[in-house]
Amino acid sequence: MSKQQTRTIKVDVLARVEGEGALYIKLKGDQVQDVKLNIYEPPRFFEAFLRGRHFSELPDVVARICGICPIAYQMSAVHAIERALGVAIDPSVRQLRRLFYCGEWIESHALHVYMLHAPDFLGYPDAIAMARDHQSIVQQGLRLKKAGNRIVALMGGREIHPVSAAVGGFYKVPSKSALKDLVDELKWALDASLATARWASGLDFPEFEQDYEFVSLSHSDEYPFNEGRIVSNRGLNIEASEYEENFTEQHVQHSNALHSVLRGHDSYMVGPMARFNLNFDKLPDVAQQAARDCGLQVPCCNPFRSIVVRAIELVFACHEALRVIRGYEPPPLPRAQTRARAATGQAATEAPRGLLFHRYALDQNGLITSAKIVPPTSQNQKRIEEDLRHFVSQIATRPSEEITLKCEQAVRNYDPCISCATHFLRLHLERD
Repeated sequence: MSKQQTRTIKVDVLARVEGEGALYIKLKGDQVQDVKLNIYEPPRFFEAFLRGRHFSELPDVVARICGICPIAYQMSAVHAIERALGVAIDPSVRQLRRLFYCGEWIESHALHVYMLHAPDFLGYPDAIAMARDHQSIVQQGLRLKKAGNRIVALMGGREIHPVSAAVGGFYKVPSKSALKDLVDELKWALDASLATARWASGLDFPEFEQDYEFVSLSHSDEYPFNEGRIVSNRGLNIEASEYEENFTEQHVQHSNALHSVLRGHDSYMVGPMARFNLNFDKLPDVAQQAARDCGLQVPCCNPFRSIVVRAIELVFACHEALRVIRGYEPPPLPRAQTRARAATGQAATEAPRGLLFHRYALDQNGLITSAKIVPPTSQNQKRIEEDLRHFVSQIATRPSEEITLKCEQAVRNYDPCISCATHFLRLHLERD
Protein backbone atom coordinates (compact mmCIF):
# COMPACT_ATOMS: atom_id res chain seq x y z
CA MET A 1 0.00 0.00 0.00
CA SER A 2 1.39 3.41 -0.97
CA LYS A 3 2.00 5.74 1.93
CA GLN A 4 0.16 8.43 -0.05
CA GLN A 5 -2.91 6.29 -0.71
CA THR A 6 -6.13 8.04 0.28
CA ARG A 7 -8.77 6.16 2.27
CA THR A 8 -12.06 7.49 3.50
CA ILE A 9 -14.09 5.77 6.21
CA LYS A 10 -17.55 7.02 7.06
CA VAL A 11 -19.92 5.64 9.69
CA ASP A 12 -23.21 7.49 9.47
CA VAL A 13 -24.45 6.50 12.93
CA LEU A 14 -22.47 5.23 15.88
CA ALA A 15 -24.59 2.72 17.75
CA ARG A 16 -24.47 1.99 21.46
CA VAL A 17 -23.82 5.51 22.72
CA GLU A 18 -26.37 8.10 23.80
CA GLY A 19 -26.55 11.04 21.44
CA GLU A 20 -25.30 11.98 18.00
CA GLY A 21 -21.88 12.87 16.68
CA ALA A 22 -19.17 12.16 14.17
CA LEU A 23 -15.51 11.25 14.20
CA TYR A 24 -13.09 12.72 11.68
CA ILE A 25 -9.60 11.27 11.27
CA LYS A 26 -7.03 12.46 8.74
CA LEU A 27 -4.00 10.34 7.94
CA LYS A 28 -1.05 11.29 5.78
CA GLY A 29 0.45 7.97 4.86
CA ASP A 30 0.37 6.15 8.19
CA GLN A 31 0.70 9.30 10.28
CA VAL A 32 -2.29 10.78 12.11
CA GLN A 33 -2.69 14.42 11.08
CA ASP A 34 -5.97 15.32 12.75
CA VAL A 35 -8.67 13.84 14.99
CA LYS A 36 -11.97 15.58 15.71
CA LEU A 37 -14.85 14.29 17.80
CA ASN A 38 -17.63 16.24 16.11
CA ILE A 39 -20.60 16.62 18.46
CA TYR A 40 -23.30 17.88 16.12
CA GLU A 41 -26.35 17.22 18.32
CA PRO A 42 -28.04 20.61 18.88
CA PRO A 43 -27.49 22.41 22.19
CA ARG A 44 -30.29 21.78 24.68
CA PHE A 45 -30.14 25.04 26.69
CA PHE A 46 -30.94 23.54 30.11
CA GLU A 47 -28.84 26.16 31.86
CA ALA A 48 -30.76 28.94 30.12
CA PHE A 49 -34.29 27.79 30.78
CA LEU A 50 -33.54 27.05 34.45
CA ARG A 51 -33.20 30.79 34.97
CA GLY A 52 -36.28 32.23 36.63
CA ARG A 53 -37.48 28.90 38.05
CA HIS A 54 -37.80 28.26 41.77
CA PHE A 55 -35.14 26.02 43.26
CA SER A 56 -37.82 23.48 44.26
CA GLU A 57 -38.43 22.78 40.55
CA LEU A 58 -34.78 22.04 39.92
CA PRO A 59 -34.60 18.26 40.67
CA ASP A 60 -37.44 17.42 38.29
CA VAL A 61 -36.08 19.61 35.49
CA VAL A 62 -32.45 18.46 35.55
CA ALA A 63 -33.53 14.80 35.74
CA ARG A 64 -34.62 15.23 32.11
CA ILE A 65 -31.04 15.90 31.02
CA CYS A 66 -30.34 12.16 31.00
CA GLY A 67 -32.59 9.13 30.93
CA ILE A 68 -29.78 6.84 32.12
CA CYS A 69 -28.34 8.86 35.01
CA PRO A 70 -31.06 11.31 36.17
CA ILE A 71 -30.22 10.72 39.84
CA ALA A 72 -26.73 12.16 39.48
CA TYR A 73 -28.22 15.34 38.02
CA GLN A 74 -30.83 15.52 40.77
CA MET A 75 -28.32 14.94 43.56
CA SER A 76 -25.78 17.42 42.19
CA ALA A 77 -28.53 20.02 41.97
CA VAL A 78 -29.95 19.48 45.45
CA HIS A 79 -26.49 19.42 47.05
CA ALA A 80 -25.66 22.74 45.38
CA ILE A 81 -28.91 24.33 46.56
CA GLU A 82 -28.48 22.93 50.09
CA ARG A 83 -25.03 24.48 50.28
CA ALA A 84 -26.41 27.79 49.04
CA LEU A 85 -29.20 27.77 51.62
CA GLY A 86 -27.25 26.22 54.49
CA VAL A 87 -29.50 23.16 54.74
CA ALA A 88 -28.33 20.26 56.91
CA ILE A 89 -29.81 16.86 56.04
CA ASP A 90 -30.60 14.00 58.40
CA PRO A 91 -27.98 11.18 58.47
CA SER A 92 -30.65 8.69 57.38
CA VAL A 93 -31.41 10.85 54.35
CA ARG A 94 -27.71 10.83 53.51
CA GLN A 95 -27.71 7.02 53.55
CA LEU A 96 -30.83 6.88 51.40
CA ARG A 97 -29.10 9.09 48.84
CA ARG A 98 -26.23 6.63 48.70
CA LEU A 99 -28.75 3.84 48.12
CA PHE A 100 -30.37 5.93 45.38
CA TYR A 101 -26.95 6.24 43.75
CA CYS A 102 -26.39 2.49 44.06
CA GLY A 103 -29.51 1.87 42.01
CA GLU A 104 -28.34 4.20 39.26
CA TRP A 105 -24.79 2.81 39.16
CA ILE A 106 -26.07 -0.78 39.02
CA GLU A 107 -28.49 -0.20 36.17
CA SER A 108 -26.12 2.07 34.23
CA HIS A 109 -23.00 -0.08 34.60
CA ALA A 110 -24.91 -3.27 33.80
CA LEU A 111 -26.33 -1.64 30.68
CA HIS A 112 -22.92 -0.50 29.50
CA VAL A 113 -20.94 -3.64 30.36
CA TYR A 114 -23.36 -6.14 28.84
CA MET A 115 -25.33 -4.29 26.19
CA LEU A 116 -23.11 -1.50 24.91
CA HIS A 117 -19.48 -2.54 25.37
CA ALA A 118 -19.33 -6.35 25.45
CA PRO A 119 -20.42 -6.73 21.79
CA ASP A 120 -17.22 -4.89 20.78
CA PHE A 121 -15.04 -7.45 22.53
CA LEU A 122 -16.99 -10.47 21.32
CA GLY A 123 -17.38 -9.35 17.71
CA TYR A 124 -21.11 -8.67 17.52
CA PRO A 125 -22.95 -5.62 16.14
CA ASP A 126 -25.25 -5.45 19.16
CA ALA A 127 -26.46 -7.31 22.26
CA ILE A 128 -29.35 -8.92 20.35
CA ALA A 129 -26.92 -10.65 18.00
CA MET A 130 -24.68 -11.49 20.94
CA ALA A 131 -27.59 -13.16 22.73
CA ARG A 132 -27.86 -15.84 20.04
CA ASP A 133 -24.53 -17.30 21.19
CA HIS A 134 -24.35 -15.93 24.75
CA GLN A 135 -27.94 -16.05 25.97
CA SER A 136 -27.11 -16.64 29.64
CA ILE A 137 -24.66 -13.73 29.68
CA VAL A 138 -27.19 -11.29 28.24
CA GLN A 139 -29.92 -12.55 30.58
CA GLN A 140 -27.59 -12.01 33.55
CA GLY A 141 -26.95 -8.44 32.41
CA LEU A 142 -30.65 -7.73 32.03
CA ARG A 143 -31.43 -9.09 35.48
CA LEU A 144 -28.62 -7.01 37.01
CA LYS A 145 -29.98 -3.89 35.35
CA LYS A 146 -33.45 -4.70 36.65
CA ALA A 147 -32.06 -4.99 40.20
CA GLY A 148 -30.78 -1.43 39.91
CA ASN A 149 -34.05 -0.26 38.43
CA ARG A 150 -35.95 -1.70 41.40
CA ILE A 151 -33.95 0.49 43.78
CA VAL A 152 -34.55 3.57 41.65
CA ALA A 153 -38.28 2.87 41.36
CA LEU A 154 -38.67 2.33 45.11
CA MET A 155 -36.66 5.40 46.05
CA GLY A 156 -37.78 7.69 43.26
CA GLY A 157 -41.34 6.67 42.47
CA ARG A 158 -40.50 5.40 38.99
CA GLU A 159 -37.56 3.97 37.07
CA ILE A 160 -37.12 6.78 34.53
CA HIS A 161 -36.81 10.41 35.64
CA PRO A 162 -37.66 9.70 39.31
CA VAL A 163 -39.71 12.33 41.11
CA SER A 164 -39.10 11.98 44.85
CA ALA A 165 -35.78 13.82 45.20
CA ALA A 166 -36.10 17.20 46.90
CA VAL A 167 -33.91 19.88 48.41
CA GLY A 168 -33.45 18.75 52.02
CA GLY A 169 -34.25 15.08 51.38
CA PHE A 170 -37.13 13.29 49.68
CA TYR A 171 -40.83 13.89 49.26
CA LYS A 172 -41.35 10.34 50.49
CA VAL A 173 -38.98 7.82 52.08
CA PRO A 174 -39.34 4.03 51.99
CA SER A 175 -40.23 1.84 54.93
CA LYS A 176 -37.77 -0.66 56.40
CA SER A 177 -39.91 -3.54 55.14
CA ALA A 178 -39.96 -2.15 51.60
CA LEU A 179 -36.17 -1.98 51.55
CA LYS A 180 -35.86 -5.48 53.00
CA ASP A 181 -37.85 -6.78 50.03
CA LEU A 182 -34.82 -5.87 47.91
CA VAL A 183 -32.30 -7.90 49.90
CA ASP A 184 -32.61 -11.31 48.23
CA GLU A 185 -32.30 -9.86 44.74
CA LEU A 186 -29.33 -7.72 45.78
CA LYS A 187 -27.59 -10.76 47.26
CA TRP A 188 -27.99 -12.43 43.88
CA ALA A 189 -26.79 -9.23 42.19
CA LEU A 190 -23.64 -9.16 44.33
CA ASP A 191 -22.78 -12.71 43.29
CA ALA A 192 -23.64 -11.86 39.67
CA SER A 193 -21.44 -8.77 39.74
CA LEU A 194 -18.52 -10.85 40.99
CA ALA A 195 -19.16 -13.25 38.12
CA THR A 196 -19.37 -10.26 35.76
CA ALA A 197 -15.92 -9.08 36.84
CA ARG A 198 -14.41 -12.54 36.33
CA TRP A 199 -16.03 -12.84 32.90
CA ALA A 200 -15.01 -9.35 31.78
CA SER A 201 -11.42 -9.88 32.90
CA GLY A 202 -11.13 -12.75 30.41
CA LEU A 203 -11.88 -10.57 27.38
CA ASP A 204 -9.17 -9.67 24.88
CA PHE A 205 -7.80 -6.16 25.50
CA PRO A 206 -5.67 -4.17 23.06
CA GLU A 207 -2.22 -3.26 24.33
CA PHE A 208 -2.76 0.45 24.87
CA GLU A 209 -1.85 2.62 27.87
CA GLN A 210 -1.67 6.37 28.32
CA ASP A 211 -0.34 8.75 30.96
CA TYR A 212 -3.63 10.08 32.30
CA GLU A 213 -4.46 12.74 34.81
CA PHE A 214 -7.32 11.12 36.73
CA VAL A 215 -9.87 13.38 38.43
CA SER A 216 -12.64 12.32 40.81
CA LEU A 217 -14.19 12.96 44.17
CA SER A 218 -12.39 11.51 47.15
CA HIS A 219 -13.95 11.02 50.57
CA SER A 220 -12.06 10.36 53.78
CA ASP A 221 -13.66 7.02 54.56
CA GLU A 222 -15.97 5.88 51.74
CA TYR A 223 -15.96 5.26 48.01
CA PRO A 224 -17.32 8.49 46.52
CA PHE A 225 -20.86 9.07 45.37
CA ASN A 226 -22.04 12.54 46.28
CA GLU A 227 -19.59 14.01 48.79
CA GLY A 228 -15.87 14.63 48.98
CA ARG A 229 -13.09 16.82 47.64
CA ILE A 230 -12.11 16.93 43.98
CA VAL A 231 -8.65 15.37 43.62
CA SER A 232 -6.27 14.15 40.94
CA ASN A 233 -3.18 11.97 40.76
CA ARG A 234 -1.13 15.11 39.99
CA GLY A 235 -1.79 17.10 43.12
CA LEU A 236 -5.24 18.65 42.68
CA ASN A 237 -7.18 18.76 45.97
CA ILE A 238 -10.04 21.26 46.08
CA GLU A 239 -13.59 21.80 47.25
CA ALA A 240 -16.41 21.92 44.70
CA SER A 241 -16.66 25.67 45.36
CA GLU A 242 -13.17 26.01 43.81
CA TYR A 243 -14.03 24.07 40.65
CA GLU A 244 -14.33 27.06 38.32
CA GLU A 245 -11.02 28.46 39.54
CA ASN A 246 -9.28 25.27 38.41
CA PHE A 247 -11.26 24.05 35.39
CA THR A 248 -12.28 25.93 32.27
CA GLU A 249 -14.42 25.09 29.26
CA GLN A 250 -13.22 25.84 25.73
CA HIS A 251 -15.27 26.18 22.57
CA VAL A 252 -13.98 24.19 19.60
CA GLN A 253 -15.31 24.81 16.12
CA HIS A 254 -16.12 21.18 15.35
CA SER A 255 -18.28 20.50 18.42
CA ASN A 256 -21.53 21.78 19.94
CA ALA A 257 -20.21 20.59 23.31
CA LEU A 258 -17.51 22.48 25.18
CA HIS A 259 -14.14 20.89 25.94
CA SER A 260 -13.22 21.04 29.62
CA VAL A 261 -9.58 21.34 30.62
CA LEU A 262 -7.73 21.57 33.92
CA ARG A 263 -5.94 24.91 34.09
CA GLY A 264 -2.21 24.42 33.66
CA HIS A 265 -2.65 20.68 33.05
CA ASP A 266 -4.86 20.40 29.94
CA SER A 267 -6.96 17.22 29.36
CA TYR A 268 -7.96 14.78 32.06
CA MET A 269 -10.08 11.67 32.61
CA VAL A 270 -13.15 11.29 34.81
CA GLY A 271 -15.23 8.15 35.34
CA PRO A 272 -14.80 4.63 36.70
CA MET A 273 -11.07 4.37 35.96
CA ALA A 274 -10.39 7.69 37.66
CA ARG A 275 -12.45 6.73 40.72
CA PHE A 276 -10.84 3.28 40.89
CA ASN A 277 -7.31 4.60 40.67
CA LEU A 278 -7.84 7.42 43.17
CA ASN A 279 -10.05 5.58 45.67
CA PHE A 280 -9.08 1.90 45.52
CA ASP A 281 -8.40 1.81 49.27
CA LYS A 282 -11.99 2.96 49.96
CA LEU A 283 -13.55 -0.03 48.19
CA PRO A 284 -14.93 -2.77 50.48
CA ASP A 285 -12.76 -5.86 50.87
CA VAL A 286 -14.95 -7.92 48.54
CA ALA A 287 -14.43 -5.42 45.70
CA GLN A 288 -10.70 -5.03 46.34
CA GLN A 289 -10.23 -8.78 46.26
CA ALA A 290 -12.31 -9.07 43.10
CA ALA A 291 -10.08 -6.48 41.43
CA ARG A 292 -6.95 -8.42 42.41
CA ASP A 293 -8.49 -11.67 41.18
CA CYS A 294 -9.18 -9.94 37.85
CA GLY A 295 -5.57 -8.81 37.52
CA LEU A 296 -6.36 -5.12 37.95
CA GLN A 297 -3.57 -3.04 39.42
CA VAL A 298 -3.43 0.56 40.56
CA PRO A 299 -2.87 2.53 38.47
CA CYS A 300 -4.83 0.93 35.64
CA CYS A 301 -4.04 2.99 32.54
CA ASN A 302 -5.51 0.85 29.74
CA PRO A 303 -8.91 2.42 28.90
CA PHE A 304 -10.09 -0.80 27.25
CA ARG A 305 -10.00 -2.43 30.70
CA SER A 306 -12.62 0.07 31.87
CA ILE A 307 -15.20 -2.68 31.29
CA VAL A 308 -13.59 -4.64 34.14
CA VAL A 309 -13.39 -1.55 36.35
CA ARG A 310 -17.11 -0.95 35.81
CA ALA A 311 -17.75 -4.53 36.88
CA ILE A 312 -15.77 -3.89 40.08
CA GLU A 313 -17.94 -0.83 40.71
CA LEU A 314 -20.96 -3.09 40.22
CA VAL A 315 -19.61 -5.23 43.06
CA PHE A 316 -19.20 -2.14 45.19
CA ALA A 317 -22.68 -0.77 44.43
CA CYS A 318 -24.43 -4.05 45.26
CA HIS A 319 -22.41 -4.41 48.48
CA GLU A 320 -23.10 -0.79 49.45
CA ALA A 321 -26.83 -1.13 48.78
CA LEU A 322 -27.01 -4.13 51.11
CA ARG A 323 -25.03 -2.26 53.78
CA VAL A 324 -27.40 0.73 53.68
CA ILE A 325 -30.52 -1.43 53.78
CA ARG A 326 -29.28 -3.46 56.75
CA GLY A 327 -28.56 -0.34 58.81
CA TYR A 328 -31.53 1.76 57.73
CA GLU A 329 -33.72 3.62 60.19
CA PRO A 330 -36.30 6.02 58.68
CA PRO A 331 -35.59 9.71 59.35
CA PRO A 332 -37.97 11.68 61.60
CA LEU A 333 -39.01 13.77 58.57
CA PRO A 334 -38.55 13.00 54.87
CA ARG A 335 -36.84 16.34 54.25
CA ALA A 336 -35.43 19.31 56.10
CA GLN A 337 -37.08 22.71 56.06
CA THR A 338 -35.68 25.28 53.64
CA ARG A 339 -35.84 29.06 53.54
CA ALA A 340 -35.06 31.07 50.42
CA ARG A 341 -32.25 33.61 50.38
CA ALA A 342 -29.92 35.19 47.86
CA ALA A 343 -26.91 32.88 47.66
CA THR A 344 -24.74 30.75 45.38
CA GLY A 345 -23.99 27.06 45.84
CA GLN A 346 -21.75 24.56 44.06
CA ALA A 347 -21.60 20.78 44.27
CA ALA A 348 -19.98 17.85 42.49
CA THR A 349 -21.10 14.23 42.54
CA GLU A 350 -20.02 11.07 40.74
CA ALA A 351 -22.38 10.10 37.93
CA PRO A 352 -21.76 6.60 36.54
CA ARG A 353 -19.68 8.24 33.79
CA GLY A 354 -17.73 10.51 36.11
CA LEU A 355 -17.56 13.85 37.89
CA LEU A 356 -20.62 16.08 37.46
CA PHE A 357 -20.45 19.74 38.55
CA HIS A 358 -23.42 22.07 39.22
CA ARG A 359 -23.46 25.73 40.28
CA TYR A 360 -26.59 27.82 40.94
CA ALA A 361 -27.15 31.41 42.01
CA LEU A 362 -30.46 32.29 43.71
CA ASP A 363 -32.20 35.58 44.44
CA GLN A 364 -33.94 36.39 47.72
CA ASN A 365 -37.11 34.63 46.56
CA GLY A 366 -35.34 31.39 45.73
CA LEU A 367 -35.46 31.94 41.97
CA ILE A 368 -32.49 30.75 39.93
CA THR A 369 -30.59 33.66 38.38
CA SER A 370 -27.78 31.62 36.81
CA ALA A 371 -26.85 27.97 36.35
CA LYS A 372 -23.81 26.04 35.22
CA ILE A 373 -23.75 22.29 34.57
CA VAL A 374 -20.57 20.48 33.50
CA PRO A 375 -21.32 16.82 32.63
CA PRO A 376 -18.74 14.03 32.57
CA THR A 377 -18.72 13.55 28.81
CA SER A 378 -17.75 17.16 28.10
CA GLN A 379 -14.91 16.74 30.59
CA ASN A 380 -13.73 13.59 28.82
CA GLN A 381 -14.10 14.84 25.24
CA LYS A 382 -10.59 16.17 24.77
CA ARG A 383 -9.15 13.07 26.42
CA ILE A 384 -11.16 10.86 24.04
CA GLU A 385 -9.71 12.71 21.06
CA GLU A 386 -6.19 12.25 22.44
CA ASP A 387 -6.79 8.53 23.02
CA LEU A 388 -7.94 8.19 19.43
CA ARG A 389 -4.96 10.13 18.11
CA HIS A 390 -2.52 7.75 19.84
CA PHE A 391 -4.57 4.61 19.22
CA VAL A 392 -5.10 5.21 15.50
CA SER A 393 -1.35 5.65 15.06
CA GLN A 394 -0.96 2.05 16.26
CA ILE A 395 -3.51 0.59 13.83
CA ALA A 396 -3.19 2.93 10.83
CA THR A 397 -1.99 0.16 8.49
CA ARG A 398 -5.00 -2.08 9.16
CA PRO A 399 -8.06 -2.34 6.89
CA SER A 400 -10.53 0.53 7.00
CA GLU A 401 -13.30 -1.66 8.43
CA GLU A 402 -11.11 -2.73 11.34
CA ILE A 403 -10.00 0.85 12.06
CA THR A 404 -13.65 1.88 12.17
CA LEU A 405 -14.65 -0.82 14.63
CA LYS A 406 -11.64 -0.23 16.87
CA CYS A 407 -12.24 3.52 16.98
CA GLU A 408 -15.87 3.00 17.94
CA GLN A 409 -14.73 0.64 20.70
CA ALA A 410 -12.22 3.21 21.94
CA VAL A 411 -14.95 5.85 22.18
CA ARG A 412 -17.24 3.44 24.03
CA ASN A 413 -14.52 2.91 26.64
CA TYR A 414 -15.84 6.16 28.09
CA ASP A 415 -19.54 5.25 27.86
CA PRO A 416 -20.12 8.75 26.49
CA CYS A 417 -23.46 10.45 26.98
CA ILE A 418 -23.35 12.96 24.16
CA SER A 419 -26.86 14.29 24.76
CA CYS A 420 -25.74 15.33 28.25
CA ALA A 421 -22.66 17.03 26.83
CA THR A 422 -24.52 19.28 24.35
CA HIS A 423 -26.28 21.72 26.10
CA PHE A 424 -21.81 9.79 17.93
CA LEU A 425 -20.90 8.43 15.55
CA ARG A 426 -20.31 9.13 11.98
CA LEU A 427 -16.72 8.32 11.19
CA HIS A 428 -14.92 10.04 8.35
CA LEU A 429 -11.33 8.95 7.79
CA GLU A 430 -9.28 10.86 5.23
CA ARG A 431 -5.91 9.79 3.93
CA ASP A 432 -3.87 12.45 2.17
